[in-house]
Amino acid sequence: MKNLRYILAFLLISGYSMLNAQQIKFDNLKEQFSWKNAAKINGGFSANAIYYNGDNLNRQPFTWVLSANLNLNIFSQINLPFSFVLNNMGSGYTYPSLPNQLSLHPSYKWIAAHIGEVSMSFSPYTLSGIQFTGAGVELTPDKMPFEISAMYGRLVRTTPYHPEEPNKLPAYKRMGGGVKFKYSFDNLTLGMSVFGAKDDPSSVDFIPATLNILPQSNVAMSWDASIRLIRNLSLNAEYGLSILNHNISSSVSDLLIDTLGLKNNNTLSSAYNALKLNLTYQLMKNTFGIGYERIDPEYKTLGAYYFTNDLENITVNFARPFFKDKITFSANIGIQHDDLESNNIDKTQRIVGAVNLNYNITQNLSTNLTYSNFQSYTNKKTEFDYINQASPFDHIDTLDYLQLSQNAGVNIVYGFGKKDVNRQSINGSINYQESAAKQGGIIDTNSGMKMYNTAVSYNFTHQPTQLTASASFNFSNTISHTLNMKIYGPNMSVGYKFFDKKLTTMFSFSYNISQNGSIAASKILNTRINCSYMFLKRNNFSLSLQNQQRTVANKSKQKDFTTTFSYAYNF
Repeated sequence: MKNLRYILAFLLISGYSMLNAQQIKFDNLKEQFSWKNAAKINGGFSANAIYYNGDNLNRQPFTWVLSANLNLNIFSQINLPFSFVLNNMGSGYTYPSLPNQLSLHPSYKWIAAHIGEVSMSFSPYTLSGIQFTGAGVELTPDKMPFEISAMYGRLVRTTPYHPEEPNKLPAYKRMGGGVKFKYSFDNLTLGMSVFGAKDDPSSVDFIPATLNILPQSNVAMSWDASIRLIRNLSLNAEYGLSILNHNISSSVSDLLIDTLGLKNNNTLSSAYNALKLNLTYQLMKNTFGIGYERIDPEYKTLGAYYFTNDLENITVNFARPFFKDKITFSANIGIQHDDLESNNIDKTQRIVGAVNLNYNITQNLSTNLTYSNFQSYTNKKTEFDYINQASPFDHIDTLDYLQLSQNAGVNIVYGFGKKDVNRQSINGSINYQESAAKQGGIIDTNSGMKMYNTAVSYNFTHQPTQLTASASFNFSNTISHTLNMKIYGPNMSVGYKFFDKKLTTMFSFSYNISQNGSIAASKILNTRINCSYMFLKRNNFSLSLQNQQRTVANKSKQKDFTTTFSYAYNF
């Protein structure tokens, strides 16, 4: 009878699943569906009164709000939420309803299934996170050298053509499936994934030819390997191949001829390649790495939403701790370019370099330094570049465009005081960003921008009395050809708990000034007082007072004073 009870409870949960992700473990049914977890109820009630006095004519002087919420949890699997809101401007309520997307994720030991509206990932080059309606399974047996994943379902639902809704594009029904296999040896791991998808031409009666929406099919495959070549030297490699038929209404013979490249105009199908390599070497505490990635132009698969393609990327990185691991240093540099087949009007080349240094000077003092340099080079090519060349060795760079960007930052943290009595810390940070454009060998001063951000803060906590205090000063400066905007000001807060931590109080103050050049743009003064009292563990009373004064250039001074009183009960 007990086992029957667990089975009936499981069937109830499975048939009335109201969450987007149901985690049901078959090897733990007794604990999941015990009568102790059969039903749990929690919720709360709150009442708020808001008084306003200020210059904002769009706000009402008095607002009251009553709200309540109730949640019924069944076997820790189903949540049935109810809520209700009533105020002097109206009312509203919500109640549980079947969601648009249902999914189940049952598992038993090393077997996991995904049923309903779910997503899975095999490889960045085949199936990568696309949502489908169907089923999938993952087998990861313990103490076994292999793993297997498989899926099948609907990737795209049918969307008929509606002439009266031009912004709603039609779509063919698309089904897809795939499998992934992984096997591990002592020093070698091999993997392979295959994914296929196909549109149903009969799922849509009519689509205008002007929309250029054709039924497609796709077969994508990837092979990956991780191997330890020698001690401390490892290589990770992955190759992807995607064959896409742009119009499955064409004949099989035409498709085969076109795929093999026997026709001059490749209009029926396309084959794309992708390659990624990473080589890592450990020498004592040093870590060296080099990476290479190349993705063909227009590489795509029907198993992913978006692909970054038409790029070749080379990166080099190094990391090492120094001085008994007190200093951690890491650096990387890379170069990336697109237009691999020289078919685009623009050719972009990027150079990225970054350095990071962490130094734990003492147990209480630590620093962090970062720097990165980003360069993006674009060469705009036109037919006149080649027509007007006097010789093949002429360098035409009047349309060359180089985007420069630098980022640097320093952060210092110093902590002191007795750990269980009073904790204190001082934080300081400086960040700098710069960007500029270089064209024809000349830096365009009108396009550049510099940004400075500085912050200093002090924090204090006295544990026996629950006294907290903090003070900070922030400064930011943005400089461009037409702008020199400064924003700066102090912030302060003090908090204290009374009556055995039942009454919590907080006072905060901030004053910020913004100015463009020497002209003040605005001044904002904020003062807040908050206090809350916990009564009988479930009742909470709170009072908040906020006063704001704003001075804006060429406008009269504005004042706002808001008082909020709240009561909340939770169960």
